[in-house]
Amino acid sequence: MKKEISADAKRMKHVEKLIPDTSVIVEGIVSQKIADGTIVPKEIIIHEAVIAELEAQANRGREIGLQGLEEIKKVRELAVEKKMMLSFKGARPGDFEIKHAKTGEIDSLIRDLASTEKGTLLTGDKVQCLVAESKGIEVIFIEFEELEKTIILEKYFDSETMSVHLREGTTPKAKKGRPGKWEYVEIGSDILDHDFLQNLSKEIIKETKAHDDGFIEYDRRGSTIIQLGKYRIVIVRQPFSDGYEVTAVHPVKSLTLSEYHLTDKLRERIEKKAEGILIAGAPGHGKTTFATALALFYLEKKKVVKTVEAPRDLVLPDEVTQLSLSQGSAQEIQDILLLSRPDYTLFDEMRNTDDFRLFADLRLSGVGMVGVVHATTPIDAIQRFIGRIEMGVIPHIIDTVVFIKDGSVAKVFSLSLEVKVPSGMIEADLARPVVVVHDFETGKLEFEMYSYGEQTIVVPIAKRSGSAAEEIARKSIEADLKEFTPDIAVDIIQGQKAVIYVPPDIIPLLIGKNGATILGLEKKYGLSLDVRELEKKTEEKTGEVLKYEVALNKKNITFRLDESCADADVFIMVDGDYLMTAHSSKRGEIRVTKENKIGKILIDALQDEGKIMLKKAK
Repeated sequence: MKKEISADAKRMKHVEKLIPDTSVIVEGIVSQKIADGTIVPKEIIIHEAVIAELEAQANRGREIGLQGLEEIKKVRELAVEKKMMLSFKGARPGDFEIKHAKTGEIDSLIRDLASTEKGTLLTGDKVQCLVAESKGIEVIFIEFEELEKTIILEKYFDSETMSVHLREGTTPKAKKGRPGKWEYVEIGSDILDHDFLQNLSKEIIKETKAHDDGFIEYDRRGSTIIQLGKYRIVIVRQPFSDGYEVTAVHPVKSLTLSEYHLTDKLRERIEKKAEGILIAGAPGHGKTTFATALALFYLEKKKVVKTVEAPRDLVLPDEVTQLSLSQGSAQEIQDILLLSRPDYTLFDEMRNTDDFRLFADLRLSGVGMVGVVHATTPIDAIQRFIGRIEMGVIPHIIDTVVFIKDGSVAKVFSLSLEVKVPSGMIEADLARPVVVVHDFETGKLEFEMYSYGEQTIVVPIAKRSGSAAEEIARKSIEADLKEFTPDIAVDIIQGQKAVIYVPPDIIPLLIGKNGATILGLEKKYGLSLDVRELEKKTEEKTGEVLKYEVALNKKNITFRLDESCADADVFIMVDGDYLMTAHSSKRGEIRVTKENKIGKILIDALQDEGKIMLKKAK
């Protein structure tokens, strides 16, 4: 809200000719002063340039133009009522003056009219006032100060309200709850009509202009996007929409990164290694909340953080510079970020091709980037770059994908580039650059992305453990290769390929001279064979031997320990050899995924009682 703090009441009372400019008309000052008797001019002269500027804005569907024309209508009615003269003078401006109104072309025409008519200019624009005074024009300047006022939309919000939806012809409704778990409920019984929502929109725009933390990000024909404090407000109207609708969104809760309970592995990657992070998720599931937590985390680590937003709706400390893509070009954003050298830039809500290309350019320039993108699955987020960015470059732009669902981290992918034969293909001459996507926590290969002819192929890598034929083939390969080493694990992929894991010193023996051994095995089994390194076994670990129970389900092997072993490091041994170190949960449970190579080793070992030993680390 604005409060007038300086204006010469005596001078205003005895004005012969009053010539208001656009700034006081759109604020409703002229009708207000005439109505309360603060100003009683003999004649009110409105420049045709003011009408033309407001008309142009109204024709573009901008609320400010409609407000100004409504104000002139009120002034005419008051002039008739109070027997004042009202006239419109001056030449109507051309397209050039209207287009360059912000640079002072319209203001110049209004000053010239005030000078010619020997009238008094009424303005709320400090620059307009100074220029007029420098030219000897009589001027009254209306200065304002900001007053704290409850934002008009706040009455619809409470501590659980995520967003408010006000639609013409319906009752007020809101989403209440938290990301991923909310209800769409009615918050009022009165039917909202066109006039109410139109007036509400005008009030919101006035409040936005009156607040230091208010921005009109977009004002287009039929739609306006506003950031007012912590509220992001979207106004749509005819002809873009079939009726008036006002939607306001604000964050329900601010979280820190520690409240997401990330694994140490993921936290270390975010802090030290990841510089091309993609935060993905469906609308309303908490992407922006996680992005805010990540920005605060980097601030705590003494990193320079900036944001690129359209609109600016992240609630961040003053240390973070928030740049608006809607108020500047992509080239300007790039120039500013490269010259100011931030450690991390958070790109909130990437939507179109230009956004993705800007993200890629900044990342390839060496800027640490965190992007937020809408996606229903983690792989969808990566696929949104395909066709916009050369596929082989994608792993250099994105190294980590964090998928948010129901307000928490549901899945994390890591990306890399390999030259290999894609899974499911057999011929060696089909090798090509392949973008491989792994589950970050387990290391399991999830997807492969590669070019095939003119097409880009995205293939999910599903390991079918349920096929009897594949199980027979796996055991047969393991039995035949025991002569090379007892430390072996085999995965059959899509019935066409086997991945063999052996210790690194065994790999040359298994491949043979000029690949003769591995080629012979491929012919024998009719499968493409891929030999990879199995983690080396290390010396036996000492510690208290623990009693445990084992439970199996479709996905996991669960070791259940005594409660005294809760939240502890535990060594898992197989045949007396160290396999891995695990950390038990607060319930004293350790879960291992069945589908990775360690899981398969454990599954095999479980067939012999006493083969697996658990020891509590000291």
